[in-house]
Amino acid sequence: MRELNLDQLRTLVAIADLGSFSAAGRALHLAQPTVSLHVSELENRLDTALLLRGHRRVTPTAAGADLVARARRLLREADDAVEAIERHRDGQVGRVRLGCTAGAVTYLLPRLIAAFEARHPDIDVQLTLGTSAGLMRGLFVDDFDLALVALPQAGYPTLELTPLRRTPMLAILPAGLAAPAAVTPAWLARHPLILEEPDTHIAQTVTAWFAAAGLRPRPRIEVTINEITRQLVATGYGVSVLPFEHPDETLGGRLQVRPLRPALVRRMGIAHRQAAQLDAPARRVLDTLLTFRDAKP
Repeated sequence: MRELNLDQLRTLVAIADLGSFSAAGRALHLAQPTVSLHVSELENRLDTALLLRGHRRVTPTAAGADLVARARRLLREADDAVEAIERHRDGQVGRVRLGCTAGAVTYLLPRLIAAFEARHPDIDVQLTLGTSAGLMRGLFVDDFDLALVALPQAGYPTLELTPLRRTPMLAILPAGLAAPAAVTPAWLARHPLILEEPDTHIAQTVTAWFAAAGLRPRPRIEVTINEITRQLVATGYGVSVLPFEHPDETLGGRLQVRPLRPALVRRMGIAHRQAAQLDAPARRVLDTLLTFRDAKP
């Protein structure tokens, strides 16, 4: 026996619900001969009468009622399957691998993820932390779909870098430390330094800032997680230079911040393939990230 035809089942259910071939045809936008053909092919295939043609109303036989009940479930499952595939096609469901530097985790990334979860709850964003250079390499070999990285970065074929945010880098100091209104490399070098590990973009930026003043201070400790750095500074263990995103980064007044002279800025961008090469879920994540783009060049 050939498999059941969903269109024919849909016609049978409509006749059972509406009580006539003509009403079912109007509801399904089918000509009456097509409705009659659907029913006759079903009955011939199953070798069973499915409908009783009354004078005023068509009603299912016992076998027809059983089939109508089962057809409702089949059609509901079929409609659900089509809707699920359409959601995949339209980028409403899927998985996106997002690489991110540790410096963006504490304040920026949670806001990004919260915004994305609110808009696209059925897309799973899988996060991986790393250095900007490492994330660029991973993106190039398809370990990630998108990456939040510090700028500038070395160019890679097939990859684009879209600027996202500019964040001032400030001197992060214990609350009780007497400090000038603007901190210079020479002043900062006289204090125990808590800096990031050398392979991070922030560490390289800060090292170049000192080097431009003819200084090469040695840090007391190197830390890759900014939140740990802030906690250490708050205890008086040393001073640091970090991007400053949010007032909460003063740890309730346990830290003070000062601008640098000369000033430093951390530039952050989104590394990605050309938009045409991204699947729909990745494009949705990219669009959400871009809503956090600031107006500065």
